[in-house]
Amino acid sequence: MSKVIVIGGGAAGMIAAATSASRGNETLLLEQNEKLGKKIYITGKGRCNITNAQDIEELINNVTTNKNFLYSAFYSYTNDDIINLMNEHGVKTKVERGFRVFPLSDKSSDVIKALEKNMLKYKVDVRLGTKVKEIIVKANKVTGVILSDNKKINCEKVIIATGGLSYPTTGATGSGYDFAKKVGHDIVKLKAALVPLETKEGWTRELQGLSLRNVEMKFYYKNKVVYSNFGEMLFTHFGISGPLVLSASNYINEYLEKGNMAVTINLKPALHRDKLDKRIQRDFEKYSNKQFKNALKDLLPTKLIPIIIKLSNIAEDKTVNQITKEERKNLLDNITKLPMTVTKTRPIKEAIITSGGINVKEIDPSTMESKKIAGLHFAGEVIDVEALTGGYNLQIAYSTGYLAGMNV
Repeated sequence: MSKVIVIGGGAAGMIAAATSASRGNETLLLEQNEKLGKKIYITGKGRCNITNAQDIEELINNVTTNKNFLYSAFYSYTNDDIINLMNEHGVKTKVERGFRVFPLSDKSSDVIKALEKNMLKYKVDVRLGTKVKEIIVKANKVTGVILSDNKKINCEKVIIATGGLSYPTTGATGSGYDFAKKVGHDIVKLKAALVPLETKEGWTRELQGLSLRNVEMKFYYKNKVVYSNFGEMLFTHFGISGPLVLSASNYINEYLEKGNMAVTINLKPALHRDKLDKRIQRDFEKYSNKQFKNALKDLLPTKLIPIIIKLSNIAEDKTVNQITKEERKNLLDNITKLPMTVTKTRPIKEAIITSGGINVKEIDPSTMESKKIAGLHFAGEVIDVEALTGGYNLQIAYSTGYLAGMNV
């Protein structure tokens, strides 16, 4: 039996602490906030997308950085395991679009309560409002921690589960990176991930709040498509957001560091270009004596029509039956390849998760223990791993937390 300190009371920290205590270790969880699970509370718009119900291989396929590192973790503590834990502590679950798992109650607070009950079951000593200043290491071995009030607590093992830099309102300060760096760990450059994108075009402000479903987006670097996908997006006052854009950000942020990126949006990807052209011609026949600005209401959202008209270079008051074949081609181009320029991601504080972190080459993937410091383990977002939206990042937190807790 060891004395174990877990730093951080998020999803990874709470699972790590309960797992450690279940093995007979005297386990102390230190959380700087006044309550546990502050980031869980705001996930899934307050509903908490607990995990994803697909098989493990699919979970791994949705990891965008260092997926091989997570094989052992994902197979050691699965999505079924976390769902069973929720059920055990009174939280019934449901599966929604994209195999996303939510609490039946749609309350993220129920998920936090279940994780707290799990720690209570194993008698974890939880101390809120307690900030760690430093980890004590002697002869490459953990011996304790020093708190912000300079009080020292001795221990044999420490699990760092402090999260990333995103959502600073939840207490994310990046302290875990500092702890790891001070004891000799390499920190892979920290960047925003699952984050909205800013665009050069000012017209996105006019479309603020407009959500588009089932569109296809393509992102180009030096005229080559580096990412494309279908899904839902949202226009904002600064550019674009929504699930499709957030997922894209994980793949393109490295290119954005080199400069602007061209983006195209196919507003009607279900229709082949020829079919779409015929559809437009039918609408033009229907509204042949109307002004052009009144001929697109069957095809496009009202808010988007003035933008498409402007980009197509067709006078809005031109009578539809006067529109040339060339002008119709311009319209078709803008509907199938609405052009935009992405200039950068939004700041890291607006990101759902942090890309980068403690280098996985310095962590044992089967135990989450540091290869440099004996008794030091890591769990969750502080590690250089991230995944797409859909419950995958929380599953990373549980799975790495479990492995760290099992091996202290």
